[in-house]
Amino acid sequence: MSRTAQNYEFQQWWNKQRHSFLDSSDASSSLAVDLTSSPTATTKGHHTRSARQLSWLWLLRFHKLTASVAWLTDSSISLLRTANRRISNHHRSPSAYSSSSRLNKIIRIFLILVLLLLFLELLAYRRGWHFTPPSVESAEALVERLYAKWLEIRADYLAPPLQYLANVCIVLFLIQSLDRAVLMLGCFWIKFRKLKPIPPVSYAAPDVEAAENYYPMVLVQIPMCNEREVYQQSIAAVCIQDWPRERMLVQVLDDSDDPDTQVLIKGEVQKWQQKGVQIVYRHRFVRTGYKAGNLRSAMSCDYLKDYEFVAIFDADFQPAPDFLKKTIPYFKGNDELGLVQTRWAFVNKDENLLTRLQNINLSFHFEVEQQVNGIFINFFGFNGTAGVWRIKALEDCGGWLDRTTVEDMDVAVRAHLSGWKFIYLNDVKCLCELPESYAAYKKQQHRWHSGPMQLFRLCFVDVLRSKLSVGKKANLILLFFLLRKLILPFYSFTLFCIILPLTMFLPEAELPAWVVCYVPGLMSILNILPAPRSFPFIVPYLLFENTMSVTKFNAMISGLFRLGSSYEWIVTKKLGRSSEADLIVLAEKESDPLVLESSGIHRSSSESGLDNLNKLEASKKTVKRKRNRLYRKELSLAFILLTAAARSLLTAQGIHFYFLLFQGISFLVVGLDLIGEQVS
Repeated sequence: MSRTAQNYEFQQWWNKQRHSFLDSSDASSSLAVDLTSSPTATTKGHHTRSARQLSWLWLLRFHKLTASVAWLTDSSISLLRTANRRISNHHRSPSAYSSSSRLNKIIRIFLILVLLLLFLELLAYRRGWHFTPPSVESAEALVERLYAKWLEIRADYLAPPLQYLANVCIVLFLIQSLDRAVLMLGCFWIKFRKLKPIPPVSYAAPDVEAAENYYPMVLVQIPMCNEREVYQQSIAAVCIQDWPRERMLVQVLDDSDDPDTQVLIKGEVQKWQQKGVQIVYRHRFVRTGYKAGNLRSAMSCDYLKDYEFVAIFDADFQPAPDFLKKTIPYFKGNDELGLVQTRWAFVNKDENLLTRLQNINLSFHFEVEQQVNGIFINFFGFNGTAGVWRIKALEDCGGWLDRTTVEDMDVAVRAHLSGWKFIYLNDVKCLCELPESYAAYKKQQHRWHSGPMQLFRLCFVDVLRSKLSVGKKANLILLFFLLRKLILPFYSFTLFCIILPLTMFLPEAELPAWVVCYVPGLMSILNILPAPRSFPFIVPYLLFENTMSVTKFNAMISGLFRLGSSYEWIVTKKLGRSSEADLIVLAEKESDPLVLESSGIHRSSSESGLDNLNKLEASKKTVKRKRNRLYRKELSLAFILLTAAARSLLTAQGIHFYFLLFQGISFLVVGLDLIGEQVS
């Protein structure tokens, strides 16, 4: 007999037995059963078949249960092995570990506390105390008396300070949201009035006879350190600048400690020297001061005394051939101008979800923050690359200093205090690369958020003593440093990762729905306006920004209190995504006689760009395979938020539940290193 037929007979028997039971229960006068009216053989046969069916059913269930237990056991062992391997492969310096472990221990203690509170609330819910809270006087059992005492302590001693802290964070949140809204209004005004800097001269059609005095002497610096993947494209992009070769000098500042990388970069420099480009290779044997020390050492050369301007490009930046012709004219006739900063454009912004979210953040930074500050107050933080400095401005403010990990912001603040003005060009773009892995992005963000706090401690007194107006001093201290560098990471981490979960267990303190959902949603819409193609990613952007708050908060605290990891300077890893395309374009440009004539480049017997492409591909294949990591703080916060989401179900808090659930999932995805570049 087939299994389908057996199941059908079992279903028939079960329906008949259910109907007979209902009929017998409706008979109120008698419980007797007419044994002669039902065939004994048939009933016996049915009972025989039902026993066989029940045996098959229980055997099937037991088999499924055994398979499920085996699968869960195997999955758990595999997960533990993977976690142990990832954690063991996650090497950090002792200084970084000492400062980061403090916050990690605090978060773990918070997780244990949240789990205990959830267990207590589930116990109270099972006993019915959640609906009718007991009092100390009416409690009978010891557990009930302890729960009643906990309710009193919670209402009288814990909830009030938590509500006060929540109110403070809400005020800071609203102030920061107002600042964002004002910046957006300033950006709309710039677009509406079509405000933009106007250069006094143009190099579009220069007078050939007056070329010697017409073009100023420009120094171009390319600092790099072990950047094997991108050195070719940056050197090539700078060497084909449409600028007289006798009026431009290129310095390749190589801080690499890898001998093979040094040989490759030196060979690339020699190749362009053979093509008639004035380019020199510099390598430091004592690598002190990181990037700032590298730039300071290069500026001390005696042969630079005749140069008036210096353009700086990081190793992954590719300026257009007319970059200098679009930036240098703004210095003509404007002796107070110290810096011309251009916008970054990203060649890999659509590579993965992580690069898309970074593009949203940086688009707002350039389109709104820097453009508004450049138009209205002539000051903003130098981005460290894709900008042109007047060398006199650098010398006037003390040059490059290595006292912080944000040497670019340091020199910009000191130049601003010395009275120099800045111009930002939003329509001049320089191609560059975004970090594609979460590990590289996290290290970059740690450096970007710990450095400003180091600088704030060092220059606070200098700002107060400077000759700036009261308004500019207030802007520098209150907005530039405190609001955007300190308050933003503080309230975003404290409000959404600490206070919100606690309010689920201390319901006497609460966060309004507009704080949790509506205002953050509105701010996310404002932030995403400069990158309108990214609107489908508005929800992941909101969740990811809150997820990154733990990294930014940790960096801000380490920089403010001079903890060990605040002085850790790690070069952001580049993958050279655009190397292949750039080399092909370079080969095409080299064959263009117009470019050859304007740039003075002549072909030689050196390797072509396509040959270098083959070498680059071969070198990429020898790179070691990387492994994903586990990030403990993010995973601990994920479990905290998911635990708080489970607690919110007991009080039916809809918006809070969904926010905690999705935010917890976001922390879990980031903690498992499932965002960004996927590696084995």
